[in-house]
Amino acid sequence: MKKNITLLSLCVLFLASCSLLDTEPQDFVTPSNYYNNETEMNTALNGVYATLANTTLYGNNLLGRMGLSADIGYESYSSDYGSVGDYDVSPADSKILTFWRDLYDGIGRANMLIKYIDKPQLDETTRNNIYGQALFLRAYYHFLLVVRFHNIPLILSVPEDGNRESVQTPQSSTRDVYLQIIKDMEEAAPLVRTAAELQSPGRVSQSTVYGMLARVALYMAGYPVKEPGMYAKAKEYAQKVIDTGSHAMNASYEQVFINYIQDKYDVGESLFEVEFWGTNEGTYTTTAGMVGRNNGIGCSSTNIIGDTGKSVVDLYGYSIGAIRTTPYFFTLFETGDLRRDWTIAPFTYNTTTGAKTEQTSNIWIRYCGKFRREYELSQPRSTNYTPINFPLLRYSDILLIWAEGVAADPDNHSADDLKQAYEYVNQVRRRGFGKDINTPDASVDLETGDKSYLLEAIKDERPRELGFELLRKDDIVRWGEFYDRMRYARSLAAAIPDSYTSSYYVNARRTYNSVNRRDEIWPIPTYELGVNRALVQNPGW
Repeated sequence: MKKNITLLSLCVLFLASCSLLDTEPQDFVTPSNYYNNETEMNTALNGVYATLANTTLYGNNLLGRMGLSADIGYESYSSDYGSVGDYDVSPADSKILTFWRDLYDGIGRANMLIKYIDKPQLDETTRNNIYGQALFLRAYYHFLLVVRFHNIPLILSVPEDGNRESVQTPQSSTRDVYLQIIKDMEEAAPLVRTAAELQSPGRVSQSTVYGMLARVALYMAGYPVKEPGMYAKAKEYAQKVIDTGSHAMNASYEQVFINYIQDKYDVGESLFEVEFWGTNEGTYTTTAGMVGRNNGIGCSSTNIIGDTGKSVVDLYGYSIGAIRTTPYFFTLFETGDLRRDWTIAPFTYNTTTGAKTEQTSNIWIRYCGKFRREYELSQPRSTNYTPINFPLLRYSDILLIWAEGVAADPDNHSADDLKQAYEYVNQVRRRGFGKDINTPDASVDLETGDKSYLLEAIKDERPRELGFELLRKDDIVRWGEFYDRMRYARSLAAAIPDSYTSSYYVNARRTYNSVNRRDEIWPIPTYELGVNRALVQNPGW
């Protein structure tokens, strides 16, 4: 059972729960009368964390419903037609608006906690730990925003009041936002506990901070900021995680995700995850999520199987199966790579018999398979909610970031670094093929070549390792390859015969035919433009 899940909706009611741009304050406990002791400070901190689990973010919408799988997966869910989910985007899109508003809500909560950090009597270690976590989360929420929208307002303090004029905040440049994110995270890193002390990837540790700093630096090195000097910083931050000695890849790729499904911490592999618990029944009604329910293997049949008294849903767990894969992603995996049939489910459920029907030739029908509800321990399984945690940062990603920090850095000419970069990529590959991680194996290891060869290999390895973990669109955008890769997916969808009219074929065509160059970023929400007159709409929107 997770130790950190609380009644988060209750503990944050008093906080700055309004949008950045709401004009009427919604507090009903005066903040100046709160933040008096360690309990109240930790309750407020729980409220900052609670943003991650919102239904507008990792609690629902982000899980396969906002187009972040890009060319490796498409949404096939009728409720989201005409939305960001199938790239029919508009500035009035409700999921984009609530993404924006709830992240700024989380930033507001963090700012309120930071404002009162010195108010209570606390020992300095405790105070610093609370402050460091709030500072990191504020930076992380800005990071999620800058990646999706580029130029955004930087909100680093609590508005003096709720008047309209107090929230007329112009956008900062993308580069300036990244610099502030790095500043906040670097300040936070030494203040929080180590992963070894914490033993909980649901909370922010030093490994969380340095690992996310490595990702931030990697993104800043690419499009649109294009500061190649940041590749060296990405490597530097990743090295700090490696040097802790607290992390190692789980020997089994499947077990990584079974652990998330079964509510088990794996501190070696998982550096940061969004925690969920229960099924929102009984006393705990706000702690569950929809991991697996949204992005699992489609399962909705209530047909009773034989004389078992159980339905197909009872056996495997309900899932809308919002994400299906593309032939491109399927063929990206090499023969013998065990990650393929775990990431891309090789079967569907027979709605009558409950049998697993192998899908050997029709790739478009295959679902995301990483979050398989059949492994859930809780019974009976809920139709609407799951206790499955969602990964935000894994150790294998740290190794790939380190390697890319070498391969993409035009100023790094170290033969030793290049050799180590190949080794880190090969460690990830060995695990993927079921081999011993630390033993060289010519059957799966990359042949050592130059940096350009390694970089292209990393571009293939990242989706194999991290597919359907909401990183694919970010990667191809920062590489400057978004539109070309989406056009290739469009060509695959266009090759589907017109006579194939099953909904998933229609959805694949619609998704990839809808993509434009402007879709590499989202539009600033129309509502926010109306309230904050200092905002300027993104190009193309």
